[in-house]
Amino acid sequence: MVTIVASYNVLPCEETPKGHLWLADSDQVVRSGHTPTIYVYEANHNHDTNERLRKSLGEILVHYYPVAGRLSLAEDARIQLDCNAKGATFIEAETTKSMADYGDFSPGAVTELVPKIDYTQPVEEIPLFLVQSTRFRGGKGFVIGVAVCHILADGLGGIQFINSWAKLGRGETLEPHELPYLDRTILKLQHSSTSPSPCLDHPELKPLPLKLGSSDINAEQKKKTRAVLLKLTPQQVQKLKKEANEEPLQEGVRAYSRFEALAAHIWRSASKARELEEKQPTVVRFNADIRSRLIPPLPKNYYGNALAATVAPKCYVGEIVSKPLSYAAQKVREAIEKLTNEYIRSQLKNMLGEEQLDRIRRLFMGEGESRNVPFAGNPNLQITSWLSMPVYEADFGWGKPVYFGLAYAFAQDRAVIIQSPHCDGSIIVSMTFQEEHLELFKKFFYETI
Repeated sequence: MVTIVASYNVLPCEETPKGHLWLADSDQVVRSGHTPTIYVYEANHNHDTNERLRKSLGEILVHYYPVAGRLSLAEDARIQLDCNAKGATFIEAETTKSMADYGDFSPGAVTELVPKIDYTQPVEEIPLFLVQSTRFRGGKGFVIGVAVCHILADGLGGIQFINSWAKLGRGETLEPHELPYLDRTILKLQHSSTSPSPCLDHPELKPLPLKLGSSDINAEQKKKTRAVLLKLTPQQVQKLKKEANEEPLQEGVRAYSRFEALAAHIWRSASKARELEEKQPTVVRFNADIRSRLIPPLPKNYYGNALAATVAPKCYVGEIVSKPLSYAAQKVREAIEKLTNEYIRSQLKNMLGEEQLDRIRRLFMGEGESRNVPFAGNPNLQITSWLSMPVYEADFGWGKPVYFGLAYAFAQDRAVIIQSPHCDGSIIVSMTFQEEHLELFKKFFYETI
């Protein structure tokens, strides 16, 4: 049981710029809710811990001043950031449980360790960043649970914010290259470039394949999902990568990467577990960081949603489950390689339609979340890679976290691939899957490795 001890509204510790911040189309189309994650620390929790966290949070909000703002609706029906310095929420809590009681911190078991958000409030009043510092029983370890509004930034931007906050918590200062690039009109300028954008087909913006015999996604959307953590040793990861590269590649073609092999294996395991017909079409959907893919590239410290979606070419379940792992890995590669500068620009131009603008209007009318994003559940799959993110660098002065992970299960089948805290090449797959197929998925996931 978790008890809330105190709650604070933390303001930037210095005066910050006021006004409205324009948001790119890639910010408009993401989920408007908050993404909850947890950082687990073994260090003893004392009275200085929360004071250090609150003080450094006020300091980082000076550099990341939009985080202390609120969402508002612009005259053109787009979401904008109101940089009004209303602050971020900091909660002190304690639990009657020990660290060991939470087991492997699987997403469904740790929701009490992240802030609860009242979405019945007007959107303009909801904090964009909330944090909960929860002390384990006896002060032996603690958890920092954060909830950040997805409209603020993508995963990489969120991790950069947390790591910068931690650096200030250690008493250090940020280097110039660590300061966030906040001006999102850089995407607006690229979007309205005088060079014409090619007219390209964008299957990632269209509905994905349905189960054979179904006319809509309603039945699959209603099915219960559950999240589990699946761990792979460095040896198991290497075995998968070796299997993906067993088939001879053409001269000059690079070997399949760790991610391509893992994604192919997850896709194949899901296809087997669902026991679908051989002629069932299936795809996987990804979001990729576009900071370095655009020409010219975005600044590395760009703070916002710099993501583009892509889907693997449609194929059949029978092919995925019977052909070598390299077949699925090649499909994954084709999806990633599709994201050229021209393709991304074309997607940015086409992602925000009237349906999305109508969703935004309804959001500010108090009708809640209503995204117009293709459903990627059964017979398809969404896969997210956080392999390259420095998620274990959040050292506030008491050591690095011993665990980082998501604190909720998705509403559809989705895999998030994260490096383990050992940083030795081992991997954690945070897997949300339809409960009726989950045990079979776990069986197929491990049986070949």
